[in-house]
Order: sequence, then structure tokens, then C-alpha cells
Amino acid sequence: MLQTLPSPNPHTFIGEGKVDEIRELVKSQEATMVIFDNDLSPSQMRVLCEEFGVQVLDRSGLILDIFAQRAKTKEGRLQVELAQYQYLLPRLIGMWTHLERQAGTSGKGPIGSKGPGETQLETDRRHIRRKIQKLEEELAAVRKVRSTQRRKREKNDIPVVALVGYTNAGKSTLLNCLTDAGIPANDRLFDTLDTTTRKLRIDEVTEVLISDTVGFIRKLPHHLVEAFKATLEELSYADVLLHVIDISNPDWEEQARVVDELICQLGAEQTPCIRVFNKCDAYIGILPHGEDVVCLSAKSGEGVQELVGRLSALLDRGNHRVTLHIPYSDAGVMDLLNREAAVTSLEYLDDCIKAEVTVPPEVFGKVKRYIPGYAEPKEDWED
Repeated sequence: MLQTLPSPNPHTFIGEGKVDEIRELVKSQEATMVIFDNDLSPSQMRVLCEEFGVQVLDRSGLILDIFAQRAKTKEGRLQVELAQYQYLLPRLIGMWTHLERQAGTSGKGPIGSKGPGETQLETDRRHIRRKIQKLEEELAAVRKVRSTQRRKREKNDIPVVALVGYTNAGKSTLLNCLTDAGIPANDRLFDTLDTTTRKLRIDEVTEVLISDTVGFIRKLPHHLVEAFKATLEELSYADVLLHVIDISNPDWEEQARVVDELICQLGAEQTPCIRVFNKCDAYIGILPHGEDVVCLSAKSGEGVQELVGRLSALLDRGNHRVTLHIPYSDAGVMDLLNREAAVTSLEYLDDCIKAEVTVPPEVFGKVKRYIPGYAEPKEDWED
């Protein structure tokens, strides 16, 4: 049901006539729950529950319920639990209407005395605040571990690619297609809540870490973004973002805009980004094109090699493809090449080892003297 109002009714969110209409609908359909596609205040939720005689759930509550069912890892559960408690805290008062809150005002006891409801409410609030504090401490420990892992990756100089996008855009399917990750990829909202990271070799010498992230959605509850900061901050440390867009969805432009806004909110707007239009096999019309655009089908694998090529070009760190003649007296250099370069072919000649290799810039300086006839390029100021 839709209602157009200049502003929400502070008491019931919707107009009184609409409340009567929905009450009748609940009775005729024998409904057990009413869900609002907006956030309701605790008092609005309480009033609507009384009016309809069934449970009322708002947008944030529904998203949290779905998240709670999907979280698998310890970190995912911690994040969902924290968001649930933050959502629950202001709504506690509505759950204690069956007890007297202020006995003095209800006329059921001596003036100024408090009924058992108030005591129970305060106890519950204290208990939830303690839980929130404990969960925040545990998540801080998770963030610490993540930052240690990040430092290690930076030290090893492994580029990080993060998959971002609206929920159900096909991020997990794309990760499976690229890396054979074997993670569940279902056609449903918020199927991925736990970050999965896999290695992907994009050319002879470059290996990247590719991470799947939680899908975004419009009007994502603020405390959910806060709770998932530990996961989402991976975006701001990524070298490249792959913004996966479900082009078969008629609302893809709006969905892409929501994701772009959240990327800015997380401070990752300066990170190089490739827009990956997924499910192009299910799209009829002119496909988008451009320098930072790739159209593919993660399910069939069509266009995936083009994406790997774009990634390789974007992360190209000045690799050199060269032929080396290494004297047998310096054969130890082969250890370095096997470890840090890509050896394409080897030939053992009478006086040297002939090797065709692709070397990154940091290794090139150590082996350039083995290139036959190599001369240092002259600077502009040299004659």
C-alpha cells in the first residue's frame, strides 16, 4: 500500500484513514505481520502494533532479520548482533507496555512510586549497553587483525581488488568465475555477509587478492553501515574497485548511484574503479561502453577475460619482457627469477643460460646486465 503525505504523521507515521484501511486488510487477509518500507520510531511502532493487533516490522528490522539468518562467520555474527542491539535499545520501552511503567501516573500505586516495569526496563537497558560495549571491543579486535593482515599484504606488495555493488548484482558469482572460489552464490538479497578473499593471477608476474564484500541497498540503516565498518573499510585500502552492476535490472542506474554514494561515504572515491555490467546476456539493448567499462556474464564466463585484461593494464607496474644470457658462473640468479619473475622459456647453451622472462621493475635493475647489448637509456639532458 502506498500513501502520499507531505510529512509522516508523528503518531502513526501514516494517516488515520490509512490505519483503518490496513486494519481491515489485516483482518480480511488474516495477516500475521505488517512490514513498512521505512524506518518507524519506537512510539510509532508501538501505536501501530496496538492498532493492527499484529506484529509490525520496519525496513531496518527486516534487513537485520535477513542479515541474522545469513551471517556464517564469527565476525559476521558479531557485526549483525551489534547492529541488532543498537536497533533494539531505543525500542525497548515499547516491549514493556504489559507492565506498569510509572505506577504513580497510572493510578495503580502510591504517587511517585515506580512499578516493576521501570526497574525491568532499566535492567534490560543496562544489560544491552554492556552487550554493545563488549561487541564493540570484540569488533575492534577484528579490525586490529585486519589491519595487521593489510600491513603484511602491503609488505608483500600484493595488489587488492574489491568487488562492490548492489545486493544480488552477482559479485559472488563473478568471484567464483574468476577464482573457482566455490562460495555459495544464490539469487537472493544479502547472500554474502562475510568477506571472502581469493588469489587471482592476472598475468605472468602479477597476482592480486580479490575480495567479495557485503551488498549495498538503498536506505541502508546507519547502524548497519557502522557495524560493518570492519568489513567495508577494506574498500578504502583496495588498489582497484570492481563496481558490479546488474544491467538486467530496470533500476540499475538508481542502484549504481546508491553504491557510488556509499563508496564516497566510506572514503574510497579516489580509488580506480572499473564498472562491471553483469548479466549482459539477459539484457536487450545497447550495452554501455567506455574505458572503465566491461560488459560480461559471470554465469557463462562471457567477457571475463576482457575484465582480467583491463585489470592487468590498470595494475601494470612497468613489467619488462626480456631475453637474458646468464653465464653459468652467475646461475644463482635463476633462483631470483623463479621466485620473483615469470620464466617463459629456458635454453642451456654452451657458454650461458638463455632465459626469456617477464620481470617486475624491482627485479629488472638486478638482471639488466644480462641483456645482450643492453645500454642504459639516456636522460633528456644528456647528448
